Amino acid sequence: MNQKSRAFAVAAALLAASFATGPSVAQKQGGILKIYMLDSPASMSVHEEATVVAERPVMGVFNNLVMFDQHVQQNSLGSIISDLAIGWSWNEDGTDLTFPLREGVKWHDGKPFTAKDVKCTWDLLTNKSSEKFRINPRKSWYRNLEEVTTNGDYEVTFRLKRPQPAFLALLASGFSPIYPCHVAPRDMRGHPIGTGPFKFGDFKPNEYIKVMRNPDYWKRADLILMASNIRLPAIGRRQSWPSSPAITI
Repeated sequence: MNQKSRAFAVAAALLAASFATGPSVAQKQGGILKIYMLDSPASMSVHEEATVVAERPVMGVFNNLVMFDQHVQQNSLGSIISDLAIGWSWNEDGTDLTFPLREGVKWHDGKPFTAKDVKCTWDLLTNKSSEKFRINPRKSWYRNLEEVTTNGDYEVTFRLKRPQPAFLALLASGFSPIYPCHVAPRDMRGHPIGTGPFKFGDFKPNEYIKVMRNPDYWKRADLILMASNIRLPAIGRRQSWPSSPAITI
């Protein structure tokens, strides 16, 4: 294993340990996890970036409707669990996928999360919105999506053109976060607003990305890390990768 791979492995192990629960793990809140990223993203907008370089650092800023269970070794339709949705159901034809949504969730700027945010996100992804993404690398994922409709503030339905049982897996991907309807796509590139366990802090291209613990996170109040700093490689300069990331806890 080379030095860069070892750095990522150690960082991943420490991050996983910070989320571990149970009496056998001594937990102490606070500290900063510093990790090293393989490249510098063009923006902080997950939906407008084609690779994991933007997704990995800010994935914790957001939530999905559903997600893959992180305690299951291999992703599958059977390992999908609720996130911002509290469940889901298909109609008899297999073309309508309905999600009742979690109530009481707030965006990092204090505004409430509603079904309108879900509809706005997929209207952007399918080019049905007056607002536009600068680039839309996953538009082809949703060629079978006819429309997204809302039923009040806390229910949405994805209506497909034809049955697609694996459609749920697309929504569980790390590239399928919910965006706030009240924040323009251009603003999400530099300062993303989410509902996740970490709030966006700062992004300086070719230097660092910083995210901070969200003390008001709706899902769990026992997050251990206070912040995470991601160091980015500088363009035109060879990086010196330490044998392990710098960790302060």
